[in-house]
Amino acid sequence: MDNFDALTADQVMTLEAYADTIIPGERRDPSDRAVAGAASGGGAVASGAVDLMLSPEGGLAGTLDSLAEGLNEHARDYGARTGLDLDPAVPPFVALAFADRIALARELLAPGHPEQELWVALAMFSAMAWDTGAHMSTTDALASGHPGLTSMGFMPPDPDGAWRFPRFSYGRALAAIHPRTTPRGDPQ
Repeated sequence: MDNFDALTADQVMTLEAYADTIIPGERRDPSDRAVAGAASGGGAVASGAVDLMLSPEGGLAGTLDSLAEGLNEHARDYGARTGLDLDPAVPPFVALAFADRIALARELLAPGHPEQELWVALAMFSAMAWDTGAHMSTTDALASGHPGLTSMGFMPPDPDGAWRFPRFSYGRALAAIHPRTTPRGDPQ
């Protein structure tokens, strides 16, 4: 999707840093400041978290600039409260060390925080990008090596593009196939 032109570079960096706090991954290159490199493999950012946040279907796209600014305001406040000297070369949330990003996210996501619903929604988009690749087709996500789906061992479709599951997850069929089901598995 890469509709990042709707946001400034600082806003994208901030949203990526938040997504990376929720599901960490490895840095894209040594100069990457948004992704802290707290885990190996691809995390929420490599899984397309900002693409999903920007998708029109998600309903967040129109608020992302304000959410990024809110994260940075909270980071400035957090830095002042904890005596941190934040690097002015990057947005305040990005300037936080990974442990401080986690501490601030815990505050924002805590029950009773007045803005909790906003930050939970943003966190959910980060998680959905990693564990479903919701901003793209599952077939395309698997073909591109989507980090979350491949980490979870999500099986690719059969050569004809259909998913068939020859082994029952419960070790037995739970119901008979409906008599009007097509060979592709669609109902009639």
